[in-house]
Amino acid sequence: QVQLVESGGGLVQPGGSLRLSCAASGSIFSIYAMGWYRQAPGKQRELVAVNMNGGSKNYADFVKGRFTISRDNAKNTVYLQMNSLKPEDTAVYYCNAQAYFGGEYDYWGQGTQVTVSS
Repeated sequence: QVQLVESGGGLVQPGGSLRLSCAASGSIFSIYAMGWYRQAPGKQRELVAVNMNGGSKNYADFVKGRFTISRDNAKNTVYLQMNSLKPEDTAVYYCNAQAYFGGEYDYWGQGTQVTVSS
């Protein structure tokens, strides 16, 4: 089992910045990727960014150049630095960990609200 605890959401004005954090605990040795998804009201959950164990990173087109994902392996924590925020970035952001331990497992955090509004 892997537990994920997120922090860092909140209210920010358009053009502002926020940094989300997600700390993993439990069977962290089984994790091979960590990332962030988001879900806006009335919409499906969508991938924002993912960071693989080997260091490769993938971003959704709508955040390229504005968001940066990073990992601190010593702290078992993944971050999402969000700059130049837009109202359409408003959503609940979920941390995700993909793990392999005899089979594929998907773990989710509880979600953190990000609201971009003036």
